[in-house]
Amino acid sequence: MKIEIDRELKTPVYLQIAGQIRRQIESGEISAGQRLPSERKLAEHLGVNRTTVLNAYGELKAEGLLGAHVGNGTIVQSSAGEEDRAVPTQTEPVWNQVFSQYTGRFESGLVKDLLALASRPDFISFATGIASPDSGPAEILNGLESALLKKENTRALLHSPTEGFLSLRQAMCGLMRKRGVFCDPEEVMMLAGSQQGIDLASRIFLDPGDIVVLEEPTYFPAIQVFKTIGARVMTVPMDEDGMRVDLLEQLLHRHRPKLIYTIPTHHNPTGIDMTIGRRKRLVELAKRYNVIILEDDAYGGIDFEEGGLPLLKELDDSGFVIYLSSFSKNVYSGLRMGWIAADKRIIREFSACKQLTDLHSGSLSQWLVERFILSGGLDAHMKKICVEYRVRRDLALSALGRFAPKGAVWNNPKGGYYIWCRLPEGLSADSLIKKAAEYKVSFIPGTPFFSSGCGDDYIRLNFTYAPINSIEEGIRLLCKAMKELTELRTPDAYEHVTEVTPIV
Repeated sequence: MKIEIDRELKTPVYLQIAGQIRRQIESGEISAGQRLPSERKLAEHLGVNRTTVLNAYGELKAEGLLGAHVGNGTIVQSSAGEEDRAVPTQTEPVWNQVFSQYTGRFESGLVKDLLALASRPDFISFATGIASPDSGPAEILNGLESALLKKENTRALLHSPTEGFLSLRQAMCGLMRKRGVFCDPEEVMMLAGSQQGIDLASRIFLDPGDIVVLEEPTYFPAIQVFKTIGARVMTVPMDEDGMRVDLLEQLLHRHRPKLIYTIPTHHNPTGIDMTIGRRKRLVELAKRYNVIILEDDAYGGIDFEEGGLPLLKELDDSGFVIYLSSFSKNVYSGLRMGWIAADKRIIREFSACKQLTDLHSGSLSQWLVERFILSGGLDAHMKKICVEYRVRRDLALSALGRFAPKGAVWNNPKGGYYIWCRLPEGLSADSLIKKAAEYKVSFIPGTPFFSSGCGDDYIRLNFTYAPINSIEEGIRLLCKAMKELTELRTPDAYEHVTEVTPIV
């Protein structure tokens, strides 16, 4: 349905809309039985008030051309007495009828825009959660062509079991032992990235209307996945020690959720590590209230200090924790390979669900990862990037300390990818995005990480992706943009901040 509004005409806008819809019905371009866009959706598309569209639809309903049907919206009733006219072939699908209601819940625009910005060579990007392209382990590809020509390696180009090659899952058990978790190959399953694990978990555990609990803020694609499946999202606030499990217990007692999603280690976006006391309490509560925990450990092993905290999965002896991790954050971002470790009964359900989506994860990627693990290359690579990423973090923190305006506060992450920064009072992340773009710098605002719509006074800065020699300059330019916006409010806003403070 095509509608063009001419605001220079004396004809009221609602009559222009009604007239164009009427002509399309009479010509057969819009057929009887077709559902029209909702008043809100059409108003947003045309840039008019919803009342304007409501009045236009009212005119057509009075003429008998449209009718309202509960559950179906506004439907075309007839073509004004020309029902026998042959309906011409559509030049393109009627898009609002083609797609299901499920697609209306998708909100993928932000991720797509961030990836587009990250690929622009003229921008210094602190936005995306992508590994440094300069630190990828080229050795993972060494001898790839000749190795694949060997008869014993041809499986890398064939189908694998849905759970993944047995030999790889055995290697993964060795990797999990280094992370404190003892498991069998039947308790491990390979995935096409950890994002797939979140999606599969939502399908396996949640029906529309079921409750899922998330800490807030949290990884925003997870919020989107759970909402898209039709679940009710409830959030628990965080402080400097992680999720407030005291508040979680009240929620568990009152609402009996089906699933808890958490990032206890190197949290995205805040960088916070949940304390050992809260980890133990969280696992205890899961057992008491019979609720599954999905532990997302995408940044596991990217540690800047010795003596890491135990995984929730390590503390679980009853099968309530599903451990989820990925190679995309520590090897190559384009290596879409992740895994879960869980009770074998849960693995069976994941496998059945995964079969319906992609049969199995890529065999070649599985073979590469297995070879990399068994050769010792992964261990050596992890040590290397921990050193490199710590240098990058320190460069970013140092630059913030020298250039940030008064009132800005940020954390000092012990691992992972991100610095979580609270802006000076009164400064909006939305306005800062536009100002920073003038200096060719990008970041991600805090709002998407909050299901409640809060967070416009926070920003997340990734320090792993930008070229290492651009980090200081990028932070300087970002802080310059902050300075220009804060000076509009107070003349003494730009003062150096030397103390780094963990925040939520």
